[in-house]
Amino acid sequence: MTLLDGATPAPATVPPVRRRRRLTMFVRRPFFTLALLVAAGFVVSAAFAPVFAPWDPTYQDIGAMMAPPATAGHLLGTDSYGQDILSRILFGARYALGIGLGAVAIGALGGLVLGMAAGLAGGRTEWVLMRIVDSILALPSLILAVAFIAILGQGVDKVIYAVGVALIGPFARTVRADVMQVRAQLFVEAAGLMGLAWLTVVWRHILPNVVYPLAVQVTIRISEAILVSSSLSFLGIGVTPPTPDWGLMISEGRAFVSFAPWMAGMPGAALAILLIALSIVGDGIREEFDPKMQRGGS
Repeated sequence: MTLLDGATPAPATVPPVRRRRRLTMFVRRPFFTLALLVAAGFVVSAAFAPVFAPWDPTYQDIGAMMAPPATAGHLLGTDSYGQDILSRILFGARYALGIGLGAVAIGALGGLVLGMAAGLAGGRTEWVLMRIVDSILALPSLILAVAFIAILGQGVDKVIYAVGVALIGPFARTVRADVMQVRAQLFVEAAGLMGLAWLTVVWRHILPNVVYPLAVQVTIRISEAILVSSSLSFLGIGVTPPTPDWGLMISEGRAFVSFAPWMAGMPGAALAILLIALSIVGDGIREEFDPKMQRGGS
């Protein structure tokens, strides 16, 4: 009856017991709940940075250059240009999350297209596409992003494109594996025997079962995208000054770390806390919602 109605197969439905279990995951996973609250705090801070920031992130207070934390008007101190570090961290959260989400969106979309094409085509087409994916996976994401930055140039938009392209490989390999696994299921074979068009089978039965695990992978890759983008800025080839980027702030403060450690320490702490929180959230979501993890734990 499910196939006749054109509905998605059974994996798209959640049994009541599992649904109740997922609703109680916030109690069963206290570290996940704490990490989720921390990540949500960064999102709120980024969204309302103009409200929370006490100063303009690019304003230079010449009379308070390299002021230590708790100085009047500068809770976390200032940098060598007299810019308020707290304000730059709050606005930097916008760039970190924006670049991370944008890059992951590009990587997931590109990986979905390549993975679906390879998994559905088979034969020589699959071989060619997977060799392209292997060439992307042959280099670490940072090295590949550096190569694309050298071609595209510097800037926030260029960093998003470079990091996004570097993430296509992992997404494509995951999607291809899921497509091949779903194609072997009996409900896909039954849909074909019923005379449904191949595109209809792909749209109704294969794609929904591929997108769901892909969405889980997206939550895991966001932290990687933020780390790569911050590394590019730290190396001086990503976001350009005076953009309030955390990697750029750490790079600017490393020359003064012996007598003004707050310049690099404050944005470094913000970056570390966000990455840890996102990693815990991503792992928790994968363990709760990834069908492969569910089957492995059953």
